[in-house]
Amino acid sequence: MFKRMLIANRGEIAVRIMRACREMGISTVAVYSEADGDAVHVRTADAAVCIGPAPARDSYLDTAAIIDAARKAGADAIHPGYGFLSENAAFAAAVAEAGFAFIGPPDFAISAMGNKTAARARVHKVGVPVLPAVENAPADKDALRALAAELGLPLLLKAVAGGGGKGMRIVRDLDELERAIDAASREATSSFGDGRVYLERYVEHARHIEVQVLADQYGNIVHLGERECSIQRRHQKIVEESPSPAVHPTLRARMTAAAVAAAHSVRYVNAGTVEFLLAPDGQFYFLEMNTRLQVEHAVTEAVYGVDIVQAQIRIAAGEPLWLRQYELVPRGHAIECRI
Repeated sequence: MFKRMLIANRGEIAVRIMRACREMGISTVAVYSEADGDAVHVRTADAAVCIGPAPARDSYLDTAAIIDAARKAGADAIHPGYGFLSENAAFAAAVAEAGFAFIGPPDFAISAMGNKTAARARVHKVGVPVLPAVENAPADKDALRALAAELGLPLLLKAVAGGGGKGMRIVRDLDELERAIDAASREATSSFGDGRVYLERYVEHARHIEVQVLADQYGNIVHLGERECSIQRRHQKIVEESPSPAVHPTLRARMTAAAVAAAHSVRYVNAGTVEFLLAPDGQFYFLEMNTRLQVEHAVTEAVYGVDIVQAQIRIAAGEPLWLRQYELVPRGHAIECRI
């Protein structure tokens, strides 16, 4: 087991990870920008290292500074939390190359699921349902309109490298298509440095259901049921709950099996979440896989009695999965609201 862990994040999630480490007897190291010297996560950690000035790009997003801080503090593992560099494949690779354990999935899994169109193709090959889409939009405007018309309105524009609702636009009229593509592409470029977008059929009145998975380094994967995240504002989740009131046992079995298959398709390791759209007719479709710990992990922990952060750490330390699927039974109901 690790002796000292650096948490490459701040705020609530850094404190959450520190709590898990303390219970496991692992010493913790906080990193902070010059603006956060008196922050709660700095005061909670066993040690703290300043990694740069206030702007996140010069501190919390600076891979070299974080790895240098880990060396100075004598850490043997780095947890990225969520946000910042948590789904950055280059960061995961750099951490491993520097000789530290990365508390998350391997860089190749992050890369495989980070490209939304490539992820769709990969999971579709293993039988996971996906929505009809135009993945390689032609430059010719007439050809693009024809493909969009064939796909059927309404459409949803999505960023290839996207997430968090960025670079998304609903198109209900073909006359809006070009303007929507331009706007989505600009936002995607600003948010992800990649302006590519694709068209996907938009499902009206769909529910947003996600399945939590845990996977070890030996090919064993279990799920911890589903969370419902349908109440959103600007594609940002506001209320999350587990289990979903819309998912009956038969549907749960199908969705969780699809989530496990999706994780297997990229040889996934550690904690991850497979997201689905659930249509009013009961059919569900793959949206994406979040290759990190999520904000809403706590509702799953409350219902399934599993500390997901401690599970992440144990898996990263090389432990085979100690959980058996038949043992993972939901008890009660949990709701989280973001303020």
